Amino acid sequence: MPLAPHQFWQTVYPADTFDAAPADGFHDLYPASLPDGRQIALPVRVLPGDGSQAVASMIVNQASFAVEDALSDAMAAHARVYAPEVVIGVPTLGLPLANGVARRLGHDRMVALGTSRKFWYSEDLSEPMSSITSPEHAKRLYLDPRMLPLLEGRRVLVVDDVISSGTSMLAVLKLLAKAGMRPAAAVFGMLQGDVWRRAITELDASYIAHIHGAITSPRLSRSSSGGWFPKQD
Repeated sequence: MPLAPHQFWQTVYPADTFDAAPADGFHDLYPASLPDGRQIALPVRVLPGDGSQAVASMIVNQASFAVEDALSDAMAAHARVYAPEVVIGVPTLGLPLANGVARRLGHDRMVALGTSRKFWYSEDLSEPMSSITSPEHAKRLYLDPRMLPLLEGRRVLVVDDVISSGTSMLAVLKLLAKAGMRPAAAVFGMLQGDVWRRAITELDASYIAHIHGAITSPRLSRSSSGGWFPKQD
């Protein structure tokens, strides 16, 4: 039985509930696997263009708390390896996951970046940012200068919901570099495809080994039969 739109991202299913490699391809659902094998059902979203490309989508603020908790648990497991002293959350959808990861690491708080310029912000601590889901609506990413004492000289971890094209993460890295910071690692709810690897490599290839995700999903191409299959990026 196909899932209704409001049923995606709501359940953490037992391992092997869904076929991870159907012979006729994926249709409206892509099952992403957590590290322990449990699955989360993601909707297949066709990308703008000729309709031949798609991604498996995840909107964290529409997910159930059970799914958010499962993602945060897996992300915190990756994060502990780096013993971060501060978690930096990327707006907007990275913020609930950054909160969850920071709590699991025993932190008292996390530091949220922002896209709304407060009057005390400085343009010197900002960077333009766009994403695959809103390429025509570029924003500016800001670091509140009042947060600098919490970050300077500390081992920081970046948390966001999804990395896909890599443009949002590039903005974060460039913004932190302006403040004299280099994050120890970045952890995402989902690694989507591999395009992001090329973008990050162009900036600094050494970051790649320190980028982790709770789940992964491929970019998808439509076959002549109508099914979706993983695309080689």
